[in-house]
Amino acid sequence: MKKKKINNIIIAVIAIGIIGAIVAYNYSVDQTKQKGLQFGIELEQIQEEVKDIQDKFYSEKTKWEEGDISKDELLSYYDKHITNFEEIITKYDELNPPELFESSVELLKLSSQTQLESDGHFIEWIKTGDESAKVRSDTQIQESLNYEMEGLVEFYSAKTGIKDYDEPEMFEAPQSGLTQKVIQVAEDMKKNCDKKFKNESGEFDSDDLEVEWYNCTNEAQKWKIEHLP
Repeated sequence: MKKKKINNIIIAVIAIGIIGAIVAYNYSVDQTKQKGLQFGIELEQIQEEVKDIQDKFYSEKTKWEEGDISKDELLSYYDKHITNFEEIITKYDELNPPELFESSVELLKLSSQTQLESDGHFIEWIKTGDESAKVRSDTQIQESLNYEMEGLVEFYSAKTGIKDYDEPEMFEAPQSGLTQKVIQVAEDMKKNCDKKFKNESGEFDSDDLEVEWYNCTNEAQKWKIEHLP
């Protein structure tokens, strides 16, 4: 009887330990989910700020080209743009991403930093008329886009890799989903090529633009091949 009682105590202790482990695990999972949710919201806000500030950057240039503002007013705005953009980029460092998302944050931050450098060369071109500055700006725009696309693929891979928190292997990137995303991103890159080099009728205003479009779409295709799983 005494031995049976001891066995019951041992079983009870083990049961309590198991229950405690389950509670601790569920708490950990819940905390991970909450952390991931908050991180996603914060990252989305930063990306939206980057988009908004870039839209404004080019809309101000359009106003200048149409004579709505002077060159001095444009350059005055651009001085503020650089300061504001630098402040937005610091927000990436304030994020607390889950480990699997760290590489995507680094790539998106690098994309924004490259875009900022591109803006700086663009402003130099506006100020001085130096065409080499414009070329550097255009080159870095493409680099920024590449980093952004890679960052989005990394983010997507990590996000969709979370199959089920109750499974022993918590993270496994589904290849079919990743393939679809890479194809989608590559198509978006090609659409950007069309937007950049074709006119509203979908034609080219010069042979040079057609060559640049061809190179741009080739780069998009190359990027797709390199990133397909």
